[in-house]
Amino acid sequence: MKKLVIVESPTKARTIGRILGKDFVVYSSMGHVIDLPRRKIGVDVDNDFAPTYSIIPGKKKVLSQLKKELKNSDIIYLATDPDREGEAISWHLKEYLQNKKKKESREFLRVVFHEITPQAIKDSFLHPRTVDQSKVNAQQARRILDRIVGYVLSPLLWKKVAKGLSAGRVQSVALKLIVIRERQILSFNPEEYWKIEAELKRREQGLEVFKAELSKCDGEKIKIEDQKNAENILTELKEQEYNVASVKKREKKRNPYPPFITSTLQQDAFNKLKFTARKTMLIAQQLYEGIELGEEGPIGLITYMRTDSVKIAATAVGNLREFIGKEYGKQYLPAKPNSYKSKRSAQEAHEAIRTTSVVRTPDQIKEYLSEDQYKLYELIWQRTVASQMKPAIYSAVSIEIGAGRYTLVTSGSVLIFDGFLKIYNREEGQEKGTILPDLKKGEGLDLLELIPSQHFTRPPARYSEASLVKALEEKGIGRPSTYAPIIHTLILRNYVRREKGYLVCTELGMKISDILVEYFPKIINITFTATMETELDKVEEGELEWVTVLRDFYVPFKKRLAFAQENLKKEVIETDEVCEQCGRPMVIKWSRRGKFLSCSGFPECRNAKSISSGVKCPNEGCEGELIQRRSKRGMRFYGCSKYPECRYVSRYLPKEGKEQDDNPENPESSNQ
Repeated sequence: MKKLVIVESPTKARTIGRILGKDFVVYSSMGHVIDLPRRKIGVDVDNDFAPTYSIIPGKKKVLSQLKKELKNSDIIYLATDPDREGEAISWHLKEYLQNKKKKESREFLRVVFHEITPQAIKDSFLHPRTVDQSKVNAQQARRILDRIVGYVLSPLLWKKVAKGLSAGRVQSVALKLIVIRERQILSFNPEEYWKIEAELKRREQGLEVFKAELSKCDGEKIKIEDQKNAENILTELKEQEYNVASVKKREKKRNPYPPFITSTLQQDAFNKLKFTARKTMLIAQQLYEGIELGEEGPIGLITYMRTDSVKIAATAVGNLREFIGKEYGKQYLPAKPNSYKSKRSAQEAHEAIRTTSVVRTPDQIKEYLSEDQYKLYELIWQRTVASQMKPAIYSAVSIEIGAGRYTLVTSGSVLIFDGFLKIYNREEGQEKGTILPDLKKGEGLDLLELIPSQHFTRPPARYSEASLVKALEEKGIGRPSTYAPIIHTLILRNYVRREKGYLVCTELGMKISDILVEYFPKIINITFTATMETELDKVEEGELEWVTVLRDFYVPFKKRLAFAQENLKKEVIETDEVCEQCGRPMVIKWSRRGKFLSCSGFPECRNAKSISSGVKCPNEGCEGELIQRRSKRGMRFYGCSKYPECRYVSRYLPKEGKEQDDNPENPESSNQ
C-alpha cells in the first residue's frame, strides 16, 4: 500500500511528491480544514472554554478526497509547517480522519522539516513523531483568546461607532503604538537651534580643505538657540587662533549581521526593496515551497520563513564556510564559525531564514525566478553568506580643534578591509565622514570661512512597516506569523493608511484606539500583551495549562466588558449643517470607510452624504466636489460627489500637484 502524505499547499505537495517518489501519495489540505465557526463565537466560556470546531466552508470536498485516499494507505504522514499553526492543522486532520470507533491499524505520524530539499525531507521521514499536544494547546489558546476578544469587542464597536469595524488583541496594541506616535507628531513644537561649521586648512603645507563643527564652549557642550546667539559666537570665533588639540586614531570593526528572522527579513525587504510585509511573506512562501529549476524540478530555495531563531544548522554552516573560502578567499573566513544569540522567547528548534544551498547563487537561477522572487532570494542569499564572514574594518580618526575657549570636532573613517560588506550592504562600505589630512597635535590651522546654519528640531518619524515590525518584535507583541496580517488589517479597516512609505493613523483609527484604551486598559496594554505571548510560550513548553491562561484573562475582561456596554455612548459629532430633507442637524458618524454626514433624526430620516475635500471636481462643466473614498482593497482615492453622472477618480487631490490617474487600481464603482 502507498503511504499518504498531507501538506497544506499544492506547490509544497508537488515539490515533496517529486522528492519522495512513487511509493508516496502527497495531498494538499489547502490550509486549515477545521476551525471555529465563522458566524458565532464557538467557545463555551462557562465550560473551560471548550471550543466547537466545524469544517471550514468549501473544505468538505478536500476532506472527502482525503478519506478516499486513506483506504489505500496504512501510514499517514502529517507534513504541515513546523510551527504551532502547522501542528494544529495536523491535529485537526488526525482528529477528523482517525476512526476512533474502530480499532484500526493505520498510523498517523508527524514529520517536520525546515527546508524542502531531498536530504531534509528524507531525514524527516526517518524520524517521525506524534503530534505535539503542547504546541496544539498553545495554538488553541491563542485562537480562542483572539476569538473572545474579536467576537466581543467588534460588535461593541459596531453598536457604538459603526458596522464593519474590528478589534483584535494584538492588532489593537499595534494601533495604539501608531496612535501614540501620531499624537507625538501632532503635539510637537519645533525648537530653533543653530550650527556653526568652520572651513579650515593646514597652515604650513598642503591645500587640503576640511570642515569641523563647533561642539563645546569652556569644555561644556554648546547649544546655540537663535541667530543673535550665533552671531555673537561668530564674532568671537573670527578673532581666535586655530590649532589641533587632539588626534585619536583607532581601528574600528563592524560585525556582520545575524541571518534573517521573520521580522528582520520584513524590515530589510521594506528598506531595500520597498516590499510590504505581506508581499515579502508571500514571495518567501513561494521560495520555501519550491521553484521549478529546469531539469532539477521543484526545489525549496529557502528554509521556513516564519521563525524568530537565528540558529543555522551545523551542516549548513560548514557548507557556507567552504563556499566563502573558495569563492572569496581565506582572508574572509573567520577562524571559527560566527554564532548569534536568539532572543529569549525564540523557538530554538527552528532555524533562521537561509538559503537551502549556498552554491545556488542568485545569478545561477535568475532565469527561473520572477523579478521579485529574484530580488528577495538575492537578499536572503547575501545575508546568509555574509553572516559567516569576517567583520569589516575601518580606520577611524576623530580630531578636536581648539579656538580660544571653543572646541570644534571633525571625524572620518576609511574602509581598509570590506569583510562581510563585500557582498552585503556594499554601499555602506564607502568612506564615512570627512576625508581628513594627516594632522598632528599642536599643528596650526588657517580659518577660511565660518558657516552658520539655522535648524529646527524634528518630531519623531511615523512608523513605516519596517519600523513598526521592529517595534512589535522588540516589545514582544505578536509572533513572526502575525506581523504582516496585523498591518494589512489595520489598513483594510481604515484605521491606518500608507502615505509615502509611512503608516498614518486616520481619525477613525484614533477614535477606535481611544475607546479601547479607555474601556479596556489592561487588554490594550503593551506589557500585558507581551506577557500573554510569554504565557503562550509556556503552554507550548508544557509548563502551563492553556485553560488557566484563558481563565486568568477572561475574568477581569468580562467585568470591563459589562462596564463598557453600560457606559459607552454612540460616537457622533454635531455640526452646523442642516438636513435638507427634514431640517434636523446633521452629525458626523463613522463607517469602516471613513466619516460621513448623517441626519440626527436617523432612523426616521435616512439622509446621509459624504464629506467633501473642499476641492472642486476638475472635469469641465461638473459642479461636484472631490470626496475621499476607499476601494474594497483598502486603497484611498478621490471621486466626484456627482457620481454616477461624473466618473472622475484620482489617487491625488489636484492641489497636491501630483499627476492625475484616471484608473487608480480600479477603485470599484460600488464605493462611489
